[in-house]
Amino acid sequence: MTIKWKVALVEDDRRLARAVATGLGEEGYTVRAVESANRGLELVRQWNPDVVLLDLMLPDNEGPELFEAFRAETDAALVGISARSSVSDRIAGLKLGADDYVTKPFGVLELLARVEALFRRAGSAAAIPATLSERERFGEVEVIPASRAVLRQGKTVTLTPKEYDLLIALLRRRGAVASRTELLTEVWGYSASVLSRTVDTHVAELRSKLEQDAAQPQHILTVRKAGYRLEA
Repeated sequence: MTIKWKVALVEDDRRLARAVATGLGEEGYTVRAVESANRGLELVRQWNPDVVLLDLMLPDNEGPELFEAFRAETDAALVGISARSSVSDRIAGLKLGADDYVTKPFGVLELLARVEALFRRAGSAAAIPATLSERERFGEVEVIPASRAVLRQGKTVTLTPKEYDLLIALLRRRGAVASRTELLTEVWGYSASVLSRTVDTHVAELRSKLEQDAAQPQHILTVRKAGYRLEA
């Protein structure tokens, strides 16, 4: 199972912080949120998070000095959050050592995708094979990647292109968990217009076509607060 990171959220906008913490929590991350720079620095020192989401305009500190203070305290991935959207501001943030920079307003799914991208770049995710076998099997289902054919009990099952791509994304992980955000990025290329429920809907369709009992799936499984995995 994919191990999720600890995320420190330093944001004084309570509504935004609540939305971000909820979204990350639903994807399996452990989130702790604080509202000031001083409390954020204390949290970083005591908790040792893997990622810090840092509002660059906090009541008790802002700008370059704020970012430098956090970078001096932690080797965690730092994602700057700011209402300043100019190219010069983005470049300044990256020069200060930001691993990524997000401008307000932003969608929670966008932020989730960026955190997942940091996760992949760090190499912490389980290795995913680039290719599949000539024929992949699970339960009564056989998949032939070369022809994009899917058979169940020897009979062809018609899948939409996205249903097929979703199935392949799960197969390639060899039983490891794929989060909704990972699947959104890999299958849909991630778009702000794509909602997380898109993954759930397509998983439901796959189950209805490939499982003996879609209500009690034996192969395409939900992992609570993490995502989905395929059990052979």
